[in-house]
Amino acid sequence: MNTERTLVAELIRKVLISQLCVREAINQFPRDTEDESIQAAYHALVHYEADEDLRKRDELYREEQDDYLEFISYTLESGENLPENIIKNYNKYYTSANIPHKENTRGFLKGFFRFLNIK
Repeated sequence: MNTERTLVAELIRKVLISQLCVREAINQFPRDTEDESIQAAYHALVHYEADEDLRKRDELYREEQDDYLEFISYTLESGENLPENIIKNYNKYYTSANIPHKENTRGFLKGFFRFLNIK
């Protein structure tokens, strides 16, 4: 079983039940992951936080977004890839997730080059 996906699934659930705020959850994401499903989950959480005002005003939107995050959580927990349409939806806007890097020289360089927009 993929422990990184299990961790992310648990973090999403904790956000949904208000045990963690989104920022705390994101800070606990696996560092330097290349897993596209985890990267899509990262983007989904960022959008969840960004939509806070809309979630307060629109109960139906809030319920749909909660269901969407629950689906992502259950899919990751089962070790499956997220559906390709979800991954592609985020890839249209982002080349990769801004997941924190490991705290070592390699992680620093990856973050630095991302800052410079160099691959």
